Amino acid sequence: MATVEQPSEKSTLTPKPLAGVGVLVTRPARQAAGFAEKLAALGARPIIFPAIVILPPANPEALARVQAALADYDIAVFVSANAVEYGAPDPRRWPATLSAFAPGPGTAEALAAVGIDGARVPTTTFDSEGLLALPALSDVRGKRVVIFRGEGGREHLGDALSARGAHVDYVACYRRAAPQSGIAGLAEAFREGRIDAVTLTSSEGIDNLWALADDVMRTTWRAVPTFVPHPRIAAHARELGLTVIETAGGDAGLIAGLLEWRGSSDS
Repeated sequence: MATVEQPSEKSTLTPKPLAGVGVLVTRPARQAAGFAEKLAALGARPIIFPAIVILPPANPEALARVQAALADYDIAVFVSANAVEYGAPDPRRWPATLSAFAPGPGTAEALAAVGIDGARVPTTTFDSEGLLALPALSDVRGKRVVIFRGEGGREHLGDALSARGAHVDYVACYRRAAPQSGIAGLAEAFREGRIDAVTLTSSEGIDNLWALADDVMRTTWRAVPTFVPHPRIAAHARELGLTVIETAGGDAGLIAGLLEWRGSSDS
């Protein structure tokens, strides 16, 4: 997978807050493009290298069966924007009685973009624990819940809802794979000092990138800040000796972290 650099526009007016900052964007391809556009609007130089490749599910029939039986469920949880992209049905088939839940604003925005509005989002932390803290999921006795996720995803949310009396079904709507090419271009970008900051949104993405990197790239990577949106991801990154800056969730949280870092480094 080739490394793609998106140059930002030059401005003769007030410098943009991230002007000239090379930011590595490691989200899966479709989400990476939108995030890169936001960074470029702030003057950054996004370099896209998806650390996780998203593929269709190995068993699409199971997903099709669930989509055809949505009226049988009371609650639908989409664990990520990828789950929305690969698992959301035609909104015309979405039952009015089915409540949608998302672990963060990015996933809720993805649902709204495909015509499923009103997804409920945590107010504490943007993860399974935050979802479980929502009052609407506190008493789910007898309710039927479907969780749209990737193959092999965490089962903490489903286990907790089952313990609260819900009937939980999982449906795998995508699968994840490590990138197989393009690392040479990325290593060169690190070596030439074109990457000033790294953004990573999953522990799996960290592992995939780390496995592809040689010793020189790893050493260079450790010297630049890595921005992550969750304590669990931050802890994993620190185990590898990375310089970690933990942010709030979603694109907005990562961008706020980058802006704060750039502001403090310029002062």
